[in-house]
Amino acid sequence: MAMRDRHHQTDPMTEAIEYDVVVLGAGPVGENVADRVRAAGLSVAVVESELVGGECSYWACMPSKALLRPAIAHAEARRTAGLRDAVRGPLDARAVLAHRDEFTSQWKDDGQVEWLESTGARLYRGHGRLAGRKRVTVTGPDGDEQSLTARHAVAVCTGSRAVLPDLPGLPEARPWTSREATSSRRVPGRLVVVGGGVVGVEMATAWRALGAEVTLLIRGEGPLPRMEPFAGELVADALKEAGATVRTHVSVTAVERDGGTGPVTVVLSGGERVEADEVLFATGRAPRTDDAGLESVGLEPGSWLTVDDSCLVEGSDWLYAVGDVNHRALLTHQGKYQARIAGAAITARAQHVPLLDSGPWGAHAATADHAAVPQVVFTAPEVAAVGLTLAQAERAGHRVRAVDQDLGAVAGASLYADGYRGRARMVVDLDRNVLRGVTFVGPGVGELLHSATLAVVGEIPIDRLWHAVPSYPTISEVWLRLLETYCG
Repeated sequence: MAMRDRHHQTDPMTEAIEYDVVVLGAGPVGENVADRVRAAGLSVAVVESELVGGECSYWACMPSKALLRPAIAHAEARRTAGLRDAVRGPLDARAVLAHRDEFTSQWKDDGQVEWLESTGARLYRGHGRLAGRKRVTVTGPDGDEQSLTARHAVAVCTGSRAVLPDLPGLPEARPWTSREATSSRRVPGRLVVVGGGVVGVEMATAWRALGAEVTLLIRGEGPLPRMEPFAGELVADALKEAGATVRTHVSVTAVERDGGTGPVTVVLSGGERVEADEVLFATGRAPRTDDAGLESVGLEPGSWLTVDDSCLVEGSDWLYAVGDVNHRALLTHQGKYQARIAGAAITARAQHVPLLDSGPWGAHAATADHAAVPQVVFTAPEVAAVGLTLAQAERAGHRVRAVDQDLGAVAGASLYADGYRGRARMVVDLDRNVLRGVTFVGPGVGELLHSATLAVVGEIPIDRLWHAVPSYPTISEVWLRLLETYCG
């Protein structure tokens, strides 16, 4: 039974405006928390210091994929009979950047504000900080302060920010982070990308396709170190074939740019110098909690917030941390999943209903954060993975076996693109006869991922997967080949 709608009230003793729930951050995670609790009849205030819609809408998921889609389509067309000669020319960079701008709504949030307000949530523009138990202070753009009080919960959904290493000359060199890489108005002639994670390889793919000379510098053995090793190998090979330079086992010791203008020089260990027009550092994320007032409730400013599976901060009965700030899975879709869980838990606790469904895979437990996080890397080829890699499963103590398949040998793949190259792996739990993880690498594999996610989340026995018949001729027939290999 949903709670009766309770509108915000002003507390005459404190002049604070009272709501059932106060949400800090109006990105996808904060929006979803607000929507869930509002649908249950709770009053909710949402505080946002930048654009409603957050990092994903304006500087991450949407603009990056808008840049990457033409690059991927172009690469795939060049591997398709009848199209190869028609697409020999370069991408129209101006058109691609305009396409990107459309997907960011020209960096205006009118549509997102309209949607948020249509839910009945109250939006406060300004910087929100905790000011003690269930209290938030909002400093508006004009410097005015407003106090808010939450009857039941405050949800910190402020996300994360790019981290720049402490290197000589770096601040003066005006480096790109993920924000500049996804919003640049021009194509740099030469771009150095430092870091081989998802942001690094995606932006190397996009800007190389748009005409930049790209050098990717990786400290370790190769890109995508948290995924199956073959994923990074295939992505690195494709970047090299596209004309990018990929260097491993290198580290940056300094960055120089005279007067903050002109070319930038990246100094490597050993003294080698690499010159470029721009340098992108894709070297990690930090929580946006450094000025969130955590110290007012006994927490460390700037820290990740440790939570239980309902996203309730450890040691608290009212403070929630949802999305990137809890460091469980820094992905938009995973943060929105947590928001659905947290919204249900906040509502239940506000109604004084015991969280009876808080066990694994229950309505109040973000279980997928531990066992079944899906992710697509939108490079050419794409990488799609869910659950544990072979190495992760072995470190966790599971008795597992990796089953591999050449994706290019599947009929649907050979029809998809000439010379299709890719690989698939499923990690089988030998004791339970279910899948612990699945990884696909190849053109178009992102659309295969949800089938793998269902298999992992549903813990579907291998014997039952035999009866899930893939359509012919599609790339999904790789499922049959994997099962045949496993069963011998």
